[in-house]
Amino acid sequence: EEPHPTEGEMAADKRKSSRHTEIERKFTVTESTVAPSFDGLASVVRVERLAPQYLDAVYFDTPEGALAAHRITLRRRTGGPDAGWHLKLPAGTDARTEVHAPLIDSDDDRVPEDLRDVVLAIVRNRSLVPVARIATTRTVDVLYGASGEPLAEFCDDAVTASAGTEGAEQSWREWELELTDGTDADR
Repeated sequence: EEPHPTEGEMAADKRKSSRHTEIERKFTVTESTVAPSFDGLASVVRVERLAPQYLDAVYFDTPEGALAAHRITLRRRTGGPDAGWHLKLPAGTDARTEVHAPLIDSDDDRVPEDLRDVVLAIVRNRSLVPVARIATTRTVDVLYGASGEPLAEFCDDAVTASAGTEGAEQSWREWELELTDGTDADR
């Protein structure tokens, strides 16, 4: 019989980071661009629209932009089903390795040590500080295949961003198509 984890072990498990490969494409669109229809795609049998998500993300880097120079992003995001810390590392043309760590305190700007350790060779002893804030209103369509499993998520995002603490706000709209874990990119 397997031993049951203690409360301390379960709490420690919730603080652990996880890792997966993210395959996505982003598209810049105008306000008047009509979202695509997925009718007629042989691999998509059903589309489900989820309730709108309101996401707030603070991006971190060294003051000199060392992570951005290596195409690495680090953010703390609240809202949505994957709220938490996200470290995204290049893993190919449309792929990135995403390391996710849970939020311990949603107001805490201290980068989790296990994420800092991943980029330590780049940041060395420099501070990781907030460099941008992005607020997103996201509409998600989940695309399902014949097996009933989700194949991808199509996100229609209304984005507002500002750099640093004094940066002027910019707004735009973008689409993101992200394959779910295990979906063949050639489908």
